[in-house]
Amino acid sequence: MKNAQKLDWVKKRKERRESQRPEILFEGIRNGDVGSLSLAITLLESSLVSDQDKAKELIRLCLPFSGNSIRIGITGVPGVGKSTFIEAFGQHVISQDKKIAVLAIDPTSQEGGGSILGDKTRMNVLSQAENAFIRPTPSGKSLGGVARKTRECILLCEAAGFDIIVVETVGVGQSETLVHSMVDFFLLLMLAGAGDELQGIKRGIMELADLLVINKADGENIKKANLAAKEYKNALHLFPPNSNEWIPKTMTCSALENENITSVWTEINNFINHTTVNGWLEKNRKNQEIHWFKETLVDNILHHFLDKKEAKEEMDRFKDLIMAKTISPFEAAEKLFTNWIKDKNK
Repeated sequence: MKNAQKLDWVKKRKERRESQRPEILFEGIRNGDVGSLSLAITLLESSLVSDQDKAKELIRLCLPFSGNSIRIGITGVPGVGKSTFIEAFGQHVISQDKKIAVLAIDPTSQEGGGSILGDKTRMNVLSQAENAFIRPTPSGKSLGGVARKTRECILLCEAAGFDIIVVETVGVGQSETLVHSMVDFFLLLMLAGAGDELQGIKRGIMELADLLVINKADGENIKKANLAAKEYKNALHLFPPNSNEWIPKTMTCSALENENITSVWTEINNFINHTTVNGWLEKNRKNQEIHWFKETLVDNILHHFLDKKEAKEEMDRFKDLIMAKTISPFEAAEKLFTNWIKDKNK
């Protein structure tokens, strides 16, 4: 009996390894198999060297079939109704014969490192739709709360034939810039009467937005929502013109009652048409590729440096000098880098 169980375990392990071969996953992705897409994203997120090699090969296979979607970033403070909005928006997009993938960045526990991963339960209807794919991803320790492999996940979803890719941020004011650097259209969800009108909202986040939507404009909140929309619209006129020559709009909606979701979709399409005609969309995509090339290069150099025992010891020495106010952090970083370059040139 034990031998039979062992043989069965070996067989399943062999089948699992076989299913993770890049060419097998690629075939499934191109056929629109969400199971293969899920396995592929899990492979991307793995820290094992063997898995990383497979992931790189998979990305190479998928790359020629990427770039054909509308990439949308959606952010807003916790409680603004991001999941409810995406649920309603996603159902509308599907009704237009489109396929939508949602990459939802979940806050990760700082204590145990676990992720809440609640988006599939909050988007109950959308998660069961045939032309929808929802992938909750723990933000981990990555900068700004953006999952480390989100950029690559977009490419995989595009190769799988998804027309709309939504990247939902944590919504704590840190990840917006990074998400903005991987999407075409940036949507900022707001609340009326939350105490953050004009003076409290971060100017930098508003400057990133291509569309401001005041959510929860229903019931007794309609008047407040309309007033907030008017105030934000006036505030947007104070900002300098965008390089894409698009004038950001402000509108209200109720995701709960499915009000004005169609208008949001219309504005997104207007933006895509506008930036396609003036050439900004293609130019921006190319600039984003170079940006991520540089970001990845810096990240790899840093990891390569910190993996060396000598570098860690030298870094600790400089940390002590900084704490003792013997040297500034800037001079310490410069000297550490200079010493490393000298060692490399020996």
